[in-house]
Amino acid sequence: MRTASRIEKSQMTEHYRMMLLIRRFEEACGRLYTQGKIRGFLHLYIGEEAIATGAISTLDKTDYVVSHYRDHGHALAKGMNPNVVMAELCGKATGSSGGKGGSMHLFDAETNFMGGYAIVGGQLPIATGLALASKYRDDGRITVCFFGDGAVNQGEFHESLNLASIWGLPVIFFLENNLYGMGTHVELTHAGGQDIYLAAESYRIPAAQIDGMDVLAVRDAMTEAVRRVREGKGPVFLEAMTYRFRGHSMSDPSAYRASLEVDQWRTRDPIDSFKAISLSEELITAEEFVGIEREVEAAVQEAIRFADESPEPGLSSRFDHVYA
Repeated sequence: MRTASRIEKSQMTEHYRMMLLIRRFEEACGRLYTQGKIRGFLHLYIGEEAIATGAISTLDKTDYVVSHYRDHGHALAKGMNPNVVMAELCGKATGSSGGKGGSMHLFDAETNFMGGYAIVGGQLPIATGLALASKYRDDGRITVCFFGDGAVNQGEFHESLNLASIWGLPVIFFLENNLYGMGTHVELTHAGGQDIYLAAESYRIPAAQIDGMDVLAVRDAMTEAVRRVREGKGPVFLEAMTYRFRGHSMSDPSAYRASLEVDQWRTRDPIDSFKAISLSEELITAEEFVGIEREVEAAVQEAIRFADESPEPGLSSRFDHVYA
């Protein structure tokens, strides 16, 4: 991880707080899933926290974020209330979509978090459309579209990049390459292997590959990408190399990955690395870390309490927001 000496202390503490909030929130979700309180599919973001934290910290509140089905970290980083997110995951009426969206379909118009999408690659044309609307309105907003390496083999990937380039749209395509599309390594599914970002060059979109386990590297790359897009120079493509520490979903034993590979990536844990450099450069004290950790733990426990005590959706709500 690069030096953090030039970063303001308030930024450092906020980066740590957000990464830890995402980690502890996801760990709690895993426990609630095994208890049967979260049902359906559940895809955890553990190991990838530096991306959501570093990237979204560079955005304005009015900017749009569009995500995939591993969306909890993006939602929290964009400012969604952890209580409301947890209630949605538990299918409660107080959730962001009244308990009807669940884990893969978080959405919050107030923070301009424009949804997680369960269809692989389905968010790409939606993000492109949002960016097109912003350009028509000349409202200064940019759209960030997060997607995984499995999405790059979908037709929407190429169509979206092509149109965004032709029309010069204010969109950042952000690939979270965790090396596995479900249970298959990217080397077996994509001819570009682990250099997918090079595909953007054929669409004349500037692209870069970055360390997705380093929150400061992500933030720096995004700061430059955001600057370029806001100047009206069109889309940017970023590929962050990262790793999910857990299986594809809670139902995935992850037996296809070698234990040595997982252990090697765990040595690069983005939260542990960030804490170590902050202590070594005396930017955050050990006592301050303890305070942040207590604050995060209290926030997660409050989210669990809120979800537990929230009511189930009423039977009459089954026809709400349904249009014929």
